[in-house]
Amino acid sequence: MGSKGDILQVGTNELELVDFRIFKEENGEVYEGIYGINVSKVREIIKYPKLTELPGVPEFIEGIFDLRGIVIPVVDLAKWMGITPPQDQTLHPRVIIAEFNNILIGFVVHEAKRIRRISWADIEPASFTSGQGVLDKSKITGVTRIENDEVLLILDLESVVEELGFYQPDVDGEVSIDRFSGMAMVLDDSLTARKIVKDALQKMGFSVVEAKDGQEGLEKLNELYDHYGEKLTDELKIIVSDVEMPRMDGFHFAAKAKEDPRFEEVPIVFNSSISDHFSEERGKDAGGEGYMVKFDANVFYAEISKIVRSHIKTAS
Repeated sequence: MGSKGDILQVGTNELELVDFRIFKEENGEVYEGIYGINVSKVREIIKYPKLTELPGVPEFIEGIFDLRGIVIPVVDLAKWMGITPPQDQTLHPRVIIAEFNNILIGFVVHEAKRIRRISWADIEPASFTSGQGVLDKSKITGVTRIENDEVLLILDLESVVEELGFYQPDVDGEVSIDRFSGMAMVLDDSLTARKIVKDALQKMGFSVVEAKDGQEGLEKLNELYDHYGEKLTDELKIIVSDVEMPRMDGFHFAAKAKEDPRFEEVPIVFNSSISDHFSEERGKDAGGEGYMVKFDANVFYAEISKIVRSHIKTAS
């Protein structure tokens, strides 16, 4: 995969995707599906390993294998998506070892092509219905056009993990919850993730403003400034932002907000499924004061309280 350290500067609003292919046969024709996963979530790509089958699991779980002492479940993406692969075509399957929400999982793909650098501005939210009826749009987080006017789909692989029950967000928590007043802003393109964060912030006493990506986040900040003027920093206590969002990602949003004197004092904390150390560093470079991996209520309440309190002390 190469080093991630030199690939992307903070604030460029770009991401790198592993381009992979899944072939399907339908009515005697073979179609090549073009998909992508964020490089930040890819630990490595390996040849198909020897698997141990598991009884009583969904058929798209191929089995488990041991990768240097870690037991990793392997999901066949074609089966998960309800795709029938071509019978008489030689495939070269690879397993993409992905990491998110601090979980490692392998995904079988028919071919791993290359790494693409793409601007989030060129990625549209998935607001379409699949013409061939194969994909539910809830399984796709974004679409972008590549060469020859072909479409690359960014798969929501976290939804596989949730579907399998490997990852259950801890939304309750057992700690006492500090209470605050004022507003908080939440940026996330996932309605489910936004609701989890919104509910947690409301339990802390905040009223919550929502945005579905960085671009809308900046628009909401401008609207709030039009309303509150220089008192905005007294009202808006914290911004909780996802990292991966179509149109404008969380890092680019943070960099833009921090370079604007009207908003630079508002603390930003990232809340992402990307659990690699490099992204945490990029979050700091973008001006974030914290980086949390989705979603642990105890960590969330403690981190938000710490950051908001540090700014109250500063202000007094």
